[in-house]
Amino acid sequence: MKAEIITIGDELLNGQVVDTNSAWIAKRLGELHIPVMHITSISDKSDAIQEALRHAEARADVVIMTGGLGPTRDDISKATVAAYFGTTLVRDEAVLAHVEAIFHRKAGRVMPAMNKGQADVLANSTVLFNDVGTAPGMAVSRDGKFFAFLPGVPFEMKFLMENRVLPMLRDTYKSDTYIYNSYLLTVGIGESHLAQQIADIEDTFPDHITLAYLPRIGMVRLRFTGEGEDLEALTSAVEDLKDQVVKRVKDHVVSLDNRSFEEVLVHTCSAAGVTLATAESCTGGTISAQITAVPGASQMFQGAAVVYSNQAKMDVLGVSSDTLVQYGAVSEPTVREMAEGARRVFGTDYAIATSGIAGPDGGTETKPVGTVCIAVAGKSETRTQTFYFKNDRAINIERSVAAGLTMFWDMLK
Repeated sequence: MKAEIITIGDELLNGQVVDTNSAWIAKRLGELHIPVMHITSISDKSDAIQEALRHAEARADVVIMTGGLGPTRDDISKATVAAYFGTTLVRDEAVLAHVEAIFHRKAGRVMPAMNKGQADVLANSTVLFNDVGTAPGMAVSRDGKFFAFLPGVPFEMKFLMENRVLPMLRDTYKSDTYIYNSYLLTVGIGESHLAQQIADIEDTFPDHITLAYLPRIGMVRLRFTGEGEDLEALTSAVEDLKDQVVKRVKDHVVSLDNRSFEEVLVHTCSAAGVTLATAESCTGGTISAQITAVPGASQMFQGAAVVYSNQAKMDVLGVSSDTLVQYGAVSEPTVREMAEGARRVFGTDYAIATSGIAGPDGGTETKPVGTVCIAVAGKSETRTQTFYFKNDRAINIERSVAAGLTMFWDMLK
């Protein structure tokens, strides 16, 4: 059983909108052991839609298409799909009543005539009623293959997938082949060095088990994927290989599941009753934003100070003017006082502080762009380190965040 996802919209092709729908759909299909083999983004053109459907039907058993179901003239998917299947569009009265009711609830507005077209569905389809929007989905079966046509609005698409499409697939399109994934997150070791350390283990992998390297700045996630008909045996084989890798690189292992580094930090601190604060200059609150994006962060995160100017560093965190004059804002003595000041101000067990020259300007001969100083203050010590990154501002900030979190993790351990 194989799947293909087709997303429609010029906004996806010109970069105005990032396609998050495909990643979400692929993850949910994976839970049913239906792997996605192709993801195709196409323009709002009839010939592009028909060509994409032809290719998808030839190579996939399940085809999910999103987008192009709105009421405006550029939404041509339904008419094109009807032509592809050699059928017509018919008006569904239940859908029409639903659409009219939505407009009536919105301050009693009269529905524009063009919205009546949203009640038009393929004559040969099963209507996927959309409780949370005006565009219904449609499901079609042909020659043992399943097609679902869904709106592109993410929350509407997710509702229809969860409540309409996935139950149909779960009941009818069961796969005889299982796909089992297991994950491992490492920090403080680069992708190539990691691969070199476990090369001999990877050489023993059978053909039905693969290893994927998923690097991010400062960390590498490993995905172990097995495919087979016996799920119990498959799980055992994958976990055995994963255990061998864990033992080899145990000093760098952060998580044995698919959690993010930030999630691991939040859950570890919460379980241990440890609290954290941040004092950020060059990272501009990015560290605190990533920590607080994790549900439950309030159990361990107390607060953040974004202090760009020297005056703010002195007024908010109590950094000494003498330190700033003698060593400068971008220095280990300054971030040491920032971190210790944040611990004192917020009353926490730990604090992370950053100060640097993210770029693209502001560098000097002794402190070029990319120079970043980081400190982590703990209960019994404060550690500082200076990093020399490159000229890209966004990457420098990302590297600084990863370095700060890694330093904190090392001290926490």
